[in-house]
Amino acid sequence: MPKISAKSNRKWKPCFNQTLYRERNLVERFFSKLKHFRRIATRYDKLAENFLAMVKLASMRLWLRV
Repeated sequence: MPKISAKSNRKWKPCFNQTLYRERNLVERFFSKLKHFRRIATRYDKLAENFLAMVKLASMRLWLRV
């Protein structure tokens, strides 16, 4: 489990939730895979509706690939 320890003289020690850390990792990896689609990474679509539709299509394609 990668974690950088806090300094010992620090007044406020950050809490660490392992399940939340795992979920965040999943979300970050998903966005990384999503950016492999050139149309999404460069945002070819000018309208937000078209961009959202493309994000949904790419998400479905990633989901079906698994």
